[in-house]
Amino acid sequence: MKALKVLFGAVVIVVAIGFAVYHFGTKFIADEVMGQVAAELDASGELENIKREIQNDPQLRAFIEEGKNADPTKLPFQTKEEATRVLLKKFDLSEINDIQIQARQGMTPEEQQALFNKIESKLTEEEMLALKALAYKELFSER
Repeated sequence: MKALKVLFGAVVIVVAIGFAVYHFGTKFIADEVMGQVAAELDASGELENIKREIQNDPQLRAFIEEGKNADPTKLPFQTKEEATRVLLKKFDLSEINDIQIQARQGMTPEEQQALFNKIESKLTEEEMLALKALAYKELFSER
């Protein structure tokens, strides 16, 4: 009986540690990824280029503006960190890295469409709407 209690206690501790690593590990990775992307965009001036490109592309602007009036209380996530966690669950790190490299090197409209199709195939409609809402807020709201 005592061995069973010790075994049960050990299992509880392992599960608790596993949960903590998962929760704080994904938060750490999400923070690091978002920090790197934000720093790169700010340093390179690429954010302004992205805004201009979206302004000049009616189809892309309409795509992102679908998130403009989304009800945040009905979205599966509302912050960049939460979005990163969801994306880390849906895409493996090599896929995310490949997407980041592609984006840095520039993409043709066909490559952009393929990327959108890949993202849409792995995310639910609600997750896509939440990403659009975050993108709209990030790109077009005053800070």
